[in-house]
Amino acid sequence: MSDSRIHSDRIPRHVAIIMDGNGRWAQSRGLDRNDGHREGIESVRAVVRQAHELGIQIVTLYAFSLENWDRPKLEVNSLMGLLEEYLKVELPEIMEKDIRVRAMGRMDRLPWTTRRAVRYAIEKTADNRGNTLVFALSYGSRQEIVDAAKQLMRDAEAGKLDPERLDEKMFAAYLYAPDLPDPDLLIRTGGELRVSNFLLWQIAYAELYTTDLMWPEFREREFIEAIVDYQSRERRFGLTSAQVNGDDGPEMSSA
Repeated sequence: MSDSRIHSDRIPRHVAIIMDGNGRWAQSRGLDRNDGHREGIESVRAVVRQAHELGIQIVTLYAFSLENWDRPKLEVNSLMGLLEEYLKVELPEIMEKDIRVRAMGRMDRLPWTTRRAVRYAIEKTADNRGNTLVFALSYGSRQEIVDAAKQLMRDAEAGKLDPERLDEKMFAAYLYAPDLPDPDLLIRTGGELRVSNFLLWQIAYAELYTTDLMWPEFREREFIEAIVDYQSRERRFGLTSAQVNGDDGPEMSSA
């Protein structure tokens, strides 16, 4: 799906998505929550395809948080099965589109069948050089930061780094996927206005886009609307509008 409002020179490089609302969408229709998760998979397909068409280099999906382990076991098992099914069914198209699959999080907590499916997709697509599709699985950002701090402490104790030389760039190198650029745009569906422990370090200067639509309702057209909205923003990274536009005038701003 194309849209004349999209400017090809202002496409976000990295889009991260909190896919919220599957259960509420299902319950509002008298369906089982798992029916909502299954319908949500269709939105994943739609958004991944649209991102590829637009030339977005990286899409990171908040597929399963560490907190999600506390959900009913039946729902957790269904989510794991849907992920396995998605990777199996979509892998031929992923290969055709030259998309590389990656994952980040505490993968050791996943069922072995899910780990196997994820590992296979990662290995199968490792040499692809098109877009990158990242699944945040068994993921929590506070835990990611704590894990990074623990490894930094170990390396400092081993004499591998000088704590006095620690800066943001060095710290970021200890995160789960340090080679990925920070997201330019964070999308959240479901009407909630919070980031839910997702990429807290990485979204420091991301543009935020929220919608009341539940994730199963969020398809190609809705994704395009998010990109159009993103392209209307002025990204200043702490500078003033005048500085961004090449004018060092007296305007003052902090965001």
